[in-house]
Amino acid sequence: MKTILKNAREQKGFKTREVAQLLEIDQALISKFESGSRKPTREQIVKLAALLEIDFESLLIIWLKEKIIHEIGHEELALKALHLAEIEIQNNKKIITSVILSSLQNILDEIEVLKNKTQSFQQFELHRISKILELQFTYESNRINGNSLTLQETKAVINEGLTIAGKTMREHLEAVNQHEAISYIKDLTQKNSSINEKELLTIHSLILRSIKPDHAGKYKNDPLIAREMNSLFSWFETNKNSLHPIILASEVHLKFITISPFESGNMQIAHLLMNWILLQNGFVFATIQGDQEHKNEYLTILKKSQDQNDNAVFINYVAQVEKENLQHAIQLVSQ
Repeated sequence: MKTILKNAREQKGFKTREVAQLLEIDQALISKFESGSRKPTREQIVKLAALLEIDFESLLIIWLKEKIIHEIGHEELALKALHLAEIEIQNNKKIITSVILSSLQNILDEIEVLKNKTQSFQQFELHRISKILELQFTYESNRINGNSLTLQETKAVINEGLTIAGKTMREHLEAVNQHEAISYIKDLTQKNSSINEKELLTIHSLILRSIKPDHAGKYKNDPLIAREMNSLFSWFETNKNSLHPIILASEVHLKFITISPFESGNMQIAHLLMNWILLQNGFVFATIQGDQEHKNEYLTILKKSQDQNDNAVFINYVAQVEKENLQHAIQLVSQ
């Protein structure tokens, strides 16, 4: 690691004192990191990777490797111990996933029955339901972010291009932009396109078009953001075929909100990402209602899940929301 850090610094043209000033780390420590006489902390690894443009995951793996060698490398039975540790880590991961699934299993079974019922509808019924649910998702998603258009006003703006008296231009644009972002995601779903950075930035650009054009389709000016987002995309690709879609969608929502890569629109994009995954797997929109009571419930559960580092709290919440929306879709057929 010492060679990687030194080479990266020299390639960037930085002196050790400049790195120290930029990262607010003592210059003597930077020199010790490069000589190998001192190991950075995890927090310092994050900062060094971002500043020196080193792949964060690769640097972290090397850091962990050296930490393990420092602790037990001299032990005669180190390799056997590492093998047992690897098995235990893998088992713990399986146990955590199993516990989450076990607590969710009843509602997931109920959701599967409801999902199969919606998929048995005639094509014209599915099309009608889809249009209604898309409109409601647009309305509620904007309402949760402070848009004052009513459901009927949102419908008039989107379908008829009307201008509603007393409403701001931004509110009109939010309705149109959200509708177009949903249409774009539906098109990606039909093409079976996977989540990736290019499409994410396009969706964000659609959401902020003509509202905040300087921020549209751009991450915050922070090199660490791009690395964290790359890790999110990698995590998604690794887990998309092994996790239940509701767990997968909920986890992506949580990870994205934690990163919050954009100056504006993070909550909207988190909801769109989550629902993109659900739509890809045959589910309906998990629409969170935008009135103050439901908004407070969503924010409270989100915070609780983050504070307690317990994803199951939020996953259970999303499962319940999806179940209610599937029930709503079924009710629409009888209307």
